This record gives sequence, C-alpha cells and structure tokens, in this order.
Amino acid sequence: MQFPATEELERDLQGLTDRLNNPAIRANASQIKQVAKEARDKEYLLGLLKEYDTVRRELVEIGGLLASPEADIRALAEQDQPQLREREQGLIQKIEAALIPADPPDARDVILEIRAGAGGEEAALFAQELFRAYTRYAENAGWAVHVVSRSDSQETGGFKEVVAEVSAPLRSESFAGQISGPFGTLKFERGVHRVQRIPKTEKQGRVHTSTVTVAVLPQVEETEIEIRSEDLKVDTYRASGAGGQHVNKTSSAVRVTHLPTNTVVAVQDERSQHKNRDKAMKILRARISEAQEEERAKKEAAERKSQVGTGDRSEKIRTYNFPQDRITDHRIKQSWGNIAGIMEGEFLPLFKDLREAERQQKFAT
Repeated sequence: MQFPATEELERDLQGLTDRLNNPAIRANASQIKQVAKEARDKEYLLGLLKEYDTVRRELVEIGGLLASPEADIRALAEQDQPQLREREQGLIQKIEAALIPADPPDARDVILEIRAGAGGEEAALFAQELFRAYTRYAENAGWAVHVVSRSDSQETGGFKEVVAEVSAPLRSESFAGQISGPFGTLKFERGVHRVQRIPKTEKQGRVHTSTVTVAVLPQVEETEIEIRSEDLKVDTYRASGAGGQHVNKTSSAVRVTHLPTNTVVAVQDERSQHKNRDKAMKILRARISEAQEEERAKKEAAERKSQVGTGDRSEKIRTYNFPQDRITDHRIKQSWGNIAGIMEGEFLPLFKDLREAERQQKFAT
C-alpha cells in the first residue's frame, strides 16, 4: 500500500482547520462534528507518517553503521536494528488501519439498549454491570451517556432493560487514534453476551449461566428516515418511579407506536412531555433504520458474513467466564483475562483486536 505524502496531509489538515473556523460551518452542529472528526483523523495519520519517516531514516543510518570497521559500533547497530524493525512494522499496521475508509455510520452517536435474557435476576444483575462497564469506557473516551429509560429488577437492583444515548462531543482527544466514534466502537458489542459465574445467592457453589442482549443503533437525522404522522400512535401517561410529587401530577411520559412496523418506544425520563416525545422519536428513527438495514442485508444473498459477526442481536458473541477469569469472543476466537478490569470499563484491548479483525477482513475482500 502506498502511503500519502506528509505535505499533502498538512495541506488537507490546514484546509479542514480553516473550515472549522468558518462561521457558516460552525452554525451547523452536524457539519462541524463531521469536519472536526475528519481533522482529528488526518492529524492522527500525519503523526503516524512522520514517526514512520523518522524510523525509516534511523534504519538507513543503522544500515550504514553495520558496515562500520569498528566492532563496537557494529554491535550497537545490531542491537538497535531489531527494535527499529519492530517499530516499523507496528507503524505500518497502524497506518494501513488508518487509511481504510471508515464505514459511514462509525462516527455517529448511538442508542445503546441492554436487556436481561435467560437467567432471571442474575441476568438482570449482569445487565446492570455491563452497562456500568460501557459507561466507564465512555467516560474515559470523553463521551456522554444519558439514560433514556430503565426497568429495574426488584431483588438484585439489576436492570431488566436500560436504554441510553451515547454521544461524543465535537472535539474529544482522550483516545485519539485508538477509537472510532461511538458507533464505530460499540458496534462490536451487538449480540448476546453470556456470563458464567457463581451467583451471590448460590449456597452450593454452582456456576450459573445467564445471558444479556445488547443492541447498538446508530442515531439518524430526522431527514434520513421519513415517518408520517398518520403512521404514529402517541399515548401519554404518568411517569412511574423516582420523581417526587411530579410523578403523580403530570402525564409527561410518552409512548409512541409506529403502526406499520409495530415498533413501540416509551420514554419517561424528562419532566417535559415535549422532550420525552423528541427522545422517543429519536429512538424510533434509530430502530426503524436498523430494521431497514437488516432487511437490506438479508436481500444481498451474495454478501459475505463479516469475521466479527453480523451484529444480529440473536447471535452469541461473547462469554464471560468468571471462575476462569477469561473472556472469549466467539467471532474471532480470541480470549482475554482481567475480567475485573474489563468490567471497570477497560475494553480497549478487546476493541483493538476486534477492529484489527475487521481491518483484515476488509483487506481480504
């Protein structure tokens, strides 16, 4: 693969910086977010290319030193060369990965939905723990997580279901070069997560198996999905749960049903009925868009199945084996230790390996 010239990238980056300072661009939140991400990506690639050029120059110098008549100089050169070769290969992989065009939705914010599956209260507890782990990762990445709706289990304090928005600010440098946008990173989490461990309530020390389902939907703009008002049924009701006297006095909760697809979204997060409806419509658009994309993929019979899975929420993608301190991703047949760290949000090793599998799949096709 031929790498772009650093001078060309510097010109592109300057052009993007000028666009970011253009008042017309700054007035459009969606456009400035797109330009800002493109600028970050170019800046990251430029840094890699400059480091690669430096390593290449050092390797040329090492080659000259290897021909030195002085034995001690040759010995130092022979000692340094393998490390430089290793750095060179690592940089080549990073540059190739950065040059692969990202999927269009990768930079988008997402609707994250986690639901307890088989396993009753233990599944609900793991759903809560998994959501907490994603939240920790998002916070470290500089993203915002806002719970839209939640259904708690009564016994363990776990989640039967939780729906949240995960959004990136216009500029987020925390994980620059290591992650994509929210969807480009969290899309690998779509599917069934299986947990094997001894529940706290288990008195005989038996390992139980439970499942949690994760859906990650890219948010779509209002203009991208046409939803006719006559296709909607909107119900309002009084919110339940926390909220004090407000809960019993106003019907601010909103349930929106899309009649053609029978898609139902209920939101009671805000005190304002109008805000709850806006959030419900945002989730509804994301779910309908996802359903349309799944239908399109099914019709493309010749399409190859991706190495990192289809993303179908019925597909078992990962097992968390607590007694053996092992997490296994079944799509790439790879395992990692340190479950405790990962459940504190340290997903980066998993995400890097999954992105590498995706990169290799793209090169193969």
